[in-house]
Amino acid sequence: MNALDHQVIHKSRVLLVDDHAVVRKGMTAMINEEPDMIVCGEADGVRSAIEAIGECDPDVALVDLSIKDGDGLELIKEIRRRWKDVAVLVLSMYDASVYADRALRAGARGYIMKAQAARTVMDGIRSVLRGETYFSDPKQENLSQEIGDAPAADRSNLLATLTDREMQVLRCIGKGWSGQEIADELFISPKTVEAHREHIKHKLELASSGDLLRYAIEHNRIHD
Repeated sequence: MNALDHQVIHKSRVLLVDDHAVVRKGMTAMINEEPDMIVCGEADGVRSAIEAIGECDPDVALVDLSIKDGDGLELIKEIRRRWKDVAVLVLSMYDASVYADRALRAGARGYIMKAQAARTVMDGIRSVLRGETYFSDPKQENLSQEIGDAPAADRSNLLATLTDREMQVLRCIGKGWSGQEIADELFISPKTVEAHREHIKHKLELASSGDLLRYAIEHNRIHD
């Protein structure tokens, strides 16, 4: 037996945060086949992710933006606040042209759309672990439906003017949630929800609450 037989390959520890069990199972299988990384834990929401980080001490967290009991961007901000050494890589269906910059500002080191090949995910994990910033080359998608007087393709550019909280409210509206349900989910008051709704309508140049609902539903359909 030579000295190489005694060498232990260091495996980077990866935490998966996604609210779909099938996605986590598939990603776990692929990552665990890699010689230099291993999945140390899984979570489906904000609370379970925070608990998992404390328990398994990951080197990198692979985070979806649409997760249970909260929002992926808020989770990224919390990770950066509490665990600065944990690299965050976003793996999401959301259009990178809209969300990648938000994720970077929140503290992520990279952004990959789920439509990308598995190899891209592995390259992304290794890149952020080296301290680099990694973004896949996303396929650009535009909203296809016109609402109000402006074409949706033009209005999609206005999404960049929404705050992170307004984007959260927009996604909740697209799920058909009431003001009270949105308030409970985001831990804000119904009055604040209504204020956000008005700001969103103004920024997206939508004339009515009906236009806002149709836009939000279409937005979720394309990006979820």
